[in-house]
Amino acid sequence: MNEEHTRITEGLKKAIEGEIDGYHFYMMAARNTQDDKGKEVFEKLAQDEMEHVRFLGLQYESFLQKGAPDTEAVLADRVDLTDPSPIFSEKIRSRLGKAHYEMSALSIGIQLELAAVGFYKDQAEQSADETVRKFYTELSRWESGHYHALLRQQEALKEEYWAKGGFTPF
Repeated sequence: MNEEHTRITEGLKKAIEGEIDGYHFYMMAARNTQDDKGKEVFEKLAQDEMEHVRFLGLQYESFLQKGAPDTEAVLADRVDLTDPSPIFSEKIRSRLGKAHYEMSALSIGIQLELAAVGFYKDQAEQSADETVRKFYTELSRWESGHYHALLRQQEALKEEYWAKGGFTPF
């Protein structure tokens, strides 16, 4: 096993671990939110994370068995997060001053997705293999979509959440 092969397989293992962590986080968020749409979207985000685990696992096995990526493996369609309120229903506003869990879930999800975007970009840049660069770039875009949806939802609720909670930073 050469240095590049080792770096790729170690990167794939780390990516799988991160996606499993993301899956568990989103499932926990789905179980604990009081917003029906939030529950549904967090479950879909968890499914996306498991799709990434499946795909990365195929790549990992291919590198172990063939020393090369699986060029036939494809990622399934991603969840649509293009709504103006992509995570929660408008009903969350009625209890926004007490939606501490949901607002924390947005913040944590944003950090997880941002870390994933950075990790995948780094892996793509470090790889000499075109197929590896392409799939890491695609995963980075996918996670960037999650990141921007969570951030958009946080921004849409943040000022009102602070006002209703009696908290004004700075």
